[in-house]
Amino acid sequence: MKLHLEKLELREIGMPLKAPFETSFGTSFERRILVIRVFDRDGGIGYAECTAPAGPFFNHETIETAWTIIKDYIAPILAKSEVGQASEVSEILSPIIGNRMAVGGVEAAIWDLEAKRAGAPLWKYLGGISPQINCGVSIGLQSSPELLLEKVTKEVESGYQRIKLKIKPGHDLELVKIIRNSFPDILLSVDANSAYSLENDLDLFKQLDEFGLLMIEQPLSAGDLLDHSKLQKHLKTPICLDESIASFRDARHAIELEACRIINIKLGRVGGHAQAKAIQA
Repeated sequence: MKLHLEKLELREIGMPLKAPFETSFGTSFERRILVIRVFDRDGGIGYAECTAPAGPFFNHETIETAWTIIKDYIAPILAKSEVGQASEVSEILSPIIGNRMAVGGVEAAIWDLEAKRAGAPLWKYLGGISPQINCGVSIGLQSSPELLLEKVTKEVESGYQRIKLKIKPGHDLELVKIIRNSFPDILLSVDANSAYSLENDLDLFKQLDEFGLLMIEQPLSAGDLLDHSKLQKHLKTPICLDESIASFRDARHAIELEACRIINIKLGRVGGHAQAKAIQA
């Protein structure tokens, strides 16, 4: 059944966080969220969130840039295009360079609309096989090791299967040691958000390598696949790339260079469901 898109709407909302969330990029106290709604001529509505952050620190996109790109470029392209199905949207919007969170948000809303028209939940429409999955939690930097241990304990008792600790220089090795000693069997990983360098921090990573971590996420600069490749050769712990992977091509290069063993595929960062499924395949 062909889609007949009629209108696209944007709305920003704010969601206060229960507790501040600190990473090597800074501290967040609330989430600004850009909600996208797409309408077809029969009254169907698809919803999605554009995951662009408030500031240009995770990548170059922000709420403001995404709003502009969607309103001034994406919406006009879709208005003059014949969108047959959601899987075509990524190709239709391919003339837009970068701005993948804006593109991915709109594409996700169209997938939601199409799934509703098909009478299926989105997870099943996309090929999912289970309505439930094991879930992990990411824990931001804390003001003290005691508070970190308290938060990890609370999350483990809540039933989370994996714990990921945010780290940055000066807040890393000792924290991991405390958590690993307290929870010797839990699936534990760390996320550096590009806070380290191979030149200065190789010894640190070799020490982290001894804690049986599930992975070390984005230890080095997002644009430096070569140094990630060099670092991975020193470690038995898998490197996971996050900010480094913004496209299928990035993923292919990372794999060919052996710069990682795990890829964190974030829907918005790679440009939507079609691109995410291509990377996963």
